[in-house]
Amino acid sequence: MCDYSLHAVASRPAKVGDRLISTNFRNSATRGFASVDEPNVAVCVLPGSELAFESDVQCDSAVPFLSYKTIRHRVARFRQIDLNKPAAHHDALEFPSGETVLVNNLVKGQCVTVLQLPVTAQPAVRVHEEVQRPQTVPIDTTS
Repeated sequence: MCDYSLHAVASRPAKVGDRLISTNFRNSATRGFASVDEPNVAVCVLPGSELAFESDVQCDSAVPFLSYKTIRHRVARFRQIDLNKPAAHHDALEFPSGETVLVNNLVKGQCVTVLQLPVTAQPAVRVHEEVQRPQTVPIDTTS
């Protein structure tokens, strides 16, 4: 998904294998992901997508005198949080440790690859195969 304040930015859905970069977008205070090849187009990631960072993840620090916080993980699952708060940032990353970080708090310039998109509900497709049934031979029960 793309966070609520990126709705005025050109966007496209994420694809498996996309190389993305964390960035700020023009006319928006929200950080998000853009393609390395299209830095002005927001790439909307679906909840449940798995992402791999090139290095340990860095995000804004909660402590004012520290420039950033390093998370010692390179893989994360994209998810949305606080959906009941319409004016809050929802896009987040969940790490194997259980820690969750808003995408908006990622340090700008981090490269990530989309490893996997979530499985979506698809109607089942039945494959019909012609089955060869053995021929039945009538049994003579009169003897």
